[in-house]
Amino acid sequence: MNENQEGTLYLVATPIGNLDDITLRAIKVLKEADLIAAEDTRHTLKLLNHLEISKPMISYHRHNEELRSEHLIKELKEGKNIALVSDAGTPGISDPGEEIVKECIKENIKIIPVPGACAFVNALITSGISTKEFCFYGFLPLNKKNRKEKLEEIRDINKTVILYEAPHKIKNTLEDLRKVLNKDRKVVLAREITKIHEEFIRGNIEEIIEESENLKGEMVLIIEENHKEKENELCNLSIEEHYKYYQEQGLEKKEIIKKIAKDRNVNKNEIYKLFINKEEV
Repeated sequence: MNENQEGTLYLVATPIGNLDDITLRAIKVLKEADLIAAEDTRHTLKLLNHLEISKPMISYHRHNEELRSEHLIKELKEGKNIALVSDAGTPGISDPGEEIVKECIKENIKIIPVPGACAFVNALITSGISTKEFCFYGFLPLNKKNRKEKLEEIRDINKTVILYEAPHKIKNTLEDLRKVLNKDRKVVLAREITKIHEEFIRGNIEEIIEESENLKGEMVLIIEENHKEKENELCNLSIEEHYKYYQEQGLEKKEIIKKIAKDRNVNKNEIYKLFINKEEV
């Protein structure tokens, strides 16, 4: 795959459930790689068997990243092309991969992404919650102090929030979120994405908790932005800056005036009068 003396590291996205969700390019890379570094070789073997691919594999997971990275760098320097895969989805996104990428950059070894499935992206685009700006937190910290800090960030942030959670921890995480979220803030729990029992549960945090008993499968939580925080920020702008904020989003004059009036809790006629003689409006 690579005519250079050194090998190339390929970051290969694999299916998150449905085995048909793999690209032709990913299959080609897996077939031509000299070595496959897998989060769990047993799990990856099932995919390779499905694709009728037989290749040498080496485990590369959270607990051996440092040691394995040294070994993989040595193999790459000897000219081997390596495909890195996680158990599901895109390597490096809440999965192993970040460390070997850093080491490859230090050693000037070529890195090529092979795009494909990513659980949080598919959960987000199906959620019905704003996709314009979002923050991906992955899994919340287990440490109580760090977890509390993250939850407070989520409470205040004026962007869509995305979390991953395991089924045996989802109840505790939802209860923690209930303590900090406004009761009207929308939440979507997406589970088993691309699988037979794929499901999207939509509602406020109380409704999600009621519907989430005994659920199985890996889960993604999509949390609506904190509108009140955004409204407060907008109200700190001058009227002209406030107008420009919505104008840059492509809104028409009439809609902008309505939004400004709503944000500032004033009659829209008051806002209209402020701009009636301004040429830019």
